[in-house]
Amino acid sequence: MRILKPIFYTAIAAVAFTSCKTVSNLTNVAVPTGMENAVLISAKKAKLTDSEKDNWQHLDLATDTIPGMSVDKAYTFLAGKKGVEVVVGVVDSGTDLKHEDLKDVAWVNKGEIAGNGKDDDNNGYVDDINGWNFLGDTYKEHLEYERILMNPSIADAATLAEVKAFQKTKVDGAKANKSRYTEILAGVTMADDALTKHFGKADYTKEQVLALTPTDETLKMAVAGAKQMYGFGLPSLSEARKELTKLVDTADKTIKGDNLKTDYRTPVGDNAYDIKDKPGYGNGNSGHSEKGEAHGSHVSGIIGATRNNSVGMNGVADNVKIMAVRSVSDGDEYDKDVALGIRYAVDNGAKVINTSFGKAFSPNKEWVYDAIKYAASKDVLIVNAAGNDGKNIDVEKTFPNDAPDLLNEVSNNFLTVGAMSANYDENLPASFSNYGKINVDVFAPGVQVHSTTPEGEYKKFSGTSMASPATAGVAALVRSYYPQLSASQVKRILMNSGTKIDLEVLQPGSRSRENPKGKLVPFSTLSVSGRVVNAYNALVMADQMVNGK
Repeated sequence: MRILKPIFYTAIAAVAFTSCKTVSNLTNVAVPTGMENAVLISAKKAKLTDSEKDNWQHLDLATDTIPGMSVDKAYTFLAGKKGVEVVVGVVDSGTDLKHEDLKDVAWVNKGEIAGNGKDDDNNGYVDDINGWNFLGDTYKEHLEYERILMNPSIADAATLAEVKAFQKTKVDGAKANKSRYTEILAGVTMADDALTKHFGKADYTKEQVLALTPTDETLKMAVAGAKQMYGFGLPSLSEARKELTKLVDTADKTIKGDNLKTDYRTPVGDNAYDIKDKPGYGNGNSGHSEKGEAHGSHVSGIIGATRNNSVGMNGVADNVKIMAVRSVSDGDEYDKDVALGIRYAVDNGAKVINTSFGKAFSPNKEWVYDAIKYAASKDVLIVNAAGNDGKNIDVEKTFPNDAPDLLNEVSNNFLTVGAMSANYDENLPASFSNYGKINVDVFAPGVQVHSTTPEGEYKKFSGTSMASPATAGVAALVRSYYPQLSASQVKRILMNSGTKIDLEVLQPGSRSRENPKGKLVPFSTLSVSGRVVNAYNALVMADQMVNGK
């Protein structure tokens, strides 16, 4: 179905790793090949402090024994240097740019007059003050395979056959998930009820639970269950009950086919499978539609939450403005919205675009490839999440990507990022992260990353969706302080300057009931570069290229 010829691994990786594009004022200045900068230290034994948990992605492996991106160290290198403003397009769900840590970094379209109902700057979008919302008033959506089942004419015969096989796999998986989640929900409910009875209130705290040393067997089990949920990043058992109930409900809808009975696109008013239909569809409200629509806000905070303002957290990059482009729903994004979202960001001044989303099928993928090539023609770097399926995307496609045949890139401005944890040992790569020696370029922090969420809140999320904006933030730093460098050169710098990891690690997705220990592989086999993004090293390499030192 999706065959990769292994004999091309070495050749393609070498070309992808060393090629570069030059710009007029740096003609023939090639990106240096990979730094010999492996760090050989013992894994950190002590638990991370609360401060380290909130900031681990900015720390330094050599000095902190935590495999972050050396962002704090990078700012010591930048002391006294002046950067230029860089606009970062966040093509994502809605973004709360009124958040206390984002309001000062919100991109503002100076050519537009707010609220007058006119397209003042003649860019095709009315009242696009902070970006554009291609989803209109919608939020829920189908997965792409469901849309194809509802409207088979949008896919070719081969794709339709794949979709039907995929549907069976999804239904079988949903049945297993429903059974598993129902069992876990029963245990969590028991634990929550027992702790509520013990404390005499339903709003007991995590600290109160952790302070317990019960002798009663029921209470012992309740505390153990609570600790397990806390370990998953859930703040309370009541929150765990809500999340598990949603998971059971989602699985049930997949089994029953309920998702195929609703048309979510109608309120937008366009034909989602005609890229020329209703130019300028959507509206200028690029913020979140509900508090739970938190993904875009979290991504934006990782990139550029206001630094050193004594509020919340620090983003990776200073000198940035966040352009919110709402193209990703609670479901699979449409190719039309993605393609036009990328083009919107490019046309309105973004020099870096973050794309933290993905799906298994893409019936109009050529629109997205054309948008990627358009971004390349305007010298814009796209930083993309590898996906969270724990699979080898050199063999199995995930969209968006930049290689239709899994071998040949359509352009040289597309950087795909896998997710890593704070564990400098065999658990370094996130268990859920996609990987690939040809199609994943580099890894970055993506497990329990602290960032902004709507309406003034902060939460920790995990996913390659977090690793991508961490990398996009570093890219924005390089483009700010070394604007002479092209998008392609910045991509190579991020790959070649990353910290080299000489460890055997658990291959993501390799653990199973049959193989509970998983499969150990060299970290270098999981990506083109075999490295993790390092902001300090990237800036040093960029400085050497520009200043010749």
